[in-house]
Amino acid sequence: MKKIHLSIILIVLISFSYAQRGGSLKWNEAGNAYYTTEKGDIVKFSLPKFDKTILVEKKALVPEGKNSELSIKSFSVSTDENVFLIFSNSKKVWRYETRGDYFIYNKNTGKLVQLGKSLSASTLMFAKISPDGKKAAYVSKHNIYVEDLGTNKITKLTKDGTDRIINGTFDWVYEEEFGCRDGFRWNPDSKSIAYWQIDARNIRNFLMINNTDSIYSFTIPVEYPKVGEDPSACKVGVVDIATQKTKWMNVPGSAIQNYITRMEWANNGKLIIQQLDRKQQVSKIYFLNSKTATASLIYTEKDNAWIDIKSRWNNDNPMGWEWVNNNKDFLWVSEKDGWRHIYLISNEGEKETLLTNGEYDMIDFCGIDEKTGFVYFTASPNNALQKYLYKVKLDGTGNAILVSSAEQNGTHSYQVSPNGLYAKHSFSSATIPPSEEWVNLQTGENIKGEIKTKPNKNATTQFFKVTTEDGVTMDGWKILPENFDSTKKYPVVFYVYTEPGSATVRDTYGSASTFLYQGNIAADGYIQISLDGRGTPLPKGAAWRKSIYKKVGILNVRDQAMAAKEILKWNYVDKSRIAVWGWSGGGSTTLNLLFQYADIYQTGIAIAPVASRLTYDNIYEERYMGLPQENKDDYIQASAITHAKGLKGNLLLVHGTGDDNVHYQNTELLINELVKFNKQFTLMSYPNRSHSISEGKGTFQHLSTLFTNYLKQHCPGGGR
Repeated sequence: MKKIHLSIILIVLISFSYAQRGGSLKWNEAGNAYYTTEKGDIVKFSLPKFDKTILVEKKALVPEGKNSELSIKSFSVSTDENVFLIFSNSKKVWRYETRGDYFIYNKNTGKLVQLGKSLSASTLMFAKISPDGKKAAYVSKHNIYVEDLGTNKITKLTKDGTDRIINGTFDWVYEEEFGCRDGFRWNPDSKSIAYWQIDARNIRNFLMINNTDSIYSFTIPVEYPKVGEDPSACKVGVVDIATQKTKWMNVPGSAIQNYITRMEWANNGKLIIQQLDRKQQVSKIYFLNSKTATASLIYTEKDNAWIDIKSRWNNDNPMGWEWVNNNKDFLWVSEKDGWRHIYLISNEGEKETLLTNGEYDMIDFCGIDEKTGFVYFTASPNNALQKYLYKVKLDGTGNAILVSSAEQNGTHSYQVSPNGLYAKHSFSSATIPPSEEWVNLQTGENIKGEIKTKPNKNATTQFFKVTTEDGVTMDGWKILPENFDSTKKYPVVFYVYTEPGSATVRDTYGSASTFLYQGNIAADGYIQISLDGRGTPLPKGAAWRKSIYKKVGILNVRDQAMAAKEILKWNYVDKSRIAVWGWSGGGSTTLNLLFQYADIYQTGIAIAPVASRLTYDNIYEERYMGLPQENKDDYIQASAITHAKGLKGNLLLVHGTGDDNVHYQNTELLINELVKFNKQFTLMSYPNRSHSISEGKGTFQHLSTLFTNYLKQHCPGGGR
């Protein structure tokens, strides 16, 4: 249900690519150059002059027996730039293309060798070369393998992998909700590998049915833990390369009633992990002794709502551990004082220092410059819709220093090189198109490109605030119709999401639109509006974000309705032509608004909605709603099916039958409730389409046409 929202769906629906990992810059270890591909070649650009060096020509990347070079999905480079690990022929696992074929190219020998050549094609995952450069490890069909790069001898390190015993990677829900995909780590001594094992044998299959790809239908099983069901068991093992024997770490607590969300090697030869309890209200950091398998607790944090993990503020990526001061300390992010702040934690957890002191939220962690003693991060203390780069001292002294230009009001994004030497900087606002530059972070000097601040003369997005009768002030954007006449009354189309997964109101270019509309919606006479209420992940403090705890589908829905109630007082709004639409969590909100506030909304388009909160996965729902065994009434009141009898207006319900995220089951449950109360509606089912409803020729065009025609029919545009 998370992450299908305005800021990404333009990409998702058009290409169904889901912003693959590896899209960020591939910096060298020194932080003064980056690697990329150009016309099939692997090249390096050295900063600050951007001198180009071709490291590998594409003609060298033709596999034996083939007539064309590899299509490079991603690659990594050894420190000496002589060995290249290349990922190709990628296939999707759930949402991301994380399995495929891996090849090693050695410049010294000029040889291109395929790893795991005896294994099935496009089944290798997360291949990594050992720190000593002599071996490679990878996952295939839920087992971990190691391959000697000198002899290409393959050794199977785990032998119990099945569809439900998952070694070195993760099940559906860990990937969806924790961002966990790569599930093994080389020991720095290259003699062992630490890995997760997920035991999903007690997770029931949810069966999706395919009626179109064969004369006889068949089912597609997905191991999917519904809310209230126990999670998969999870444990960490360390496998010895020489003996192929695994030592299981003795992590305190139940392997089923706790999650392990992060795991890395520490500098002292130990492992360091983060463990979350099932409710995600208690976070513990342990050191694990890989020799004795014993655990030492070094840090504990508790929250009355939930604790966010690294993937929530690191581009859905939980990997890495931010060590500093010769690995004596590490950086940690917490909301325990009411704001998302960065702390410096001593190696054994006995001392912590607040670095980002003040009533503001860190948004993204960007990098560390130990030489000059700074941490880089983004924040926006004065405008929650924007984002700027700041730096703060690693010793905790002094206030945060603004790095971005104070004259460039909008959203700044940075890809900072190791050691904080350089950064690729991009900028846009709702009215200013994107531009980028490269900067020397040490001097502030521009070394390439230019940030442009001239607004697009055709930009029409306006930001506003509205305060509801509950005293809640919400940010919103609006786009007025072309040739707007304030003496006339116009229909409003509200776009909603409203859940903790994402925000819809951002000061970035292109974030405001009704992207499914076919044609020019402004020329057709519609007012477009979106609002972010309480519970959305804006940098407005933990109280704003966590006020929704146990009230998803309740508090956020009321905020939207009460804000709309105020907007209906505007003299140019036609109260009889009010439409609302959303996708995923936004589809759920659309249903609740249409059913519970029929006096405000006459038309709704709900795409892939969660109609019953008791059908979604356990990690997401239990994080934000608690355990249904303890507060089931909250789940019932939050579910749209509970309020279906309140439908009075027009409803278009859209869902893909192959949705492995928000199951089509939701729509069928809702249909039964609507039928029970003789509530008429329009249904569009897309056979075998996933949550993005993008697969199949003509799908997006069909959905766009359907959306547009329905809106025009039931909520016609134009001033009156």
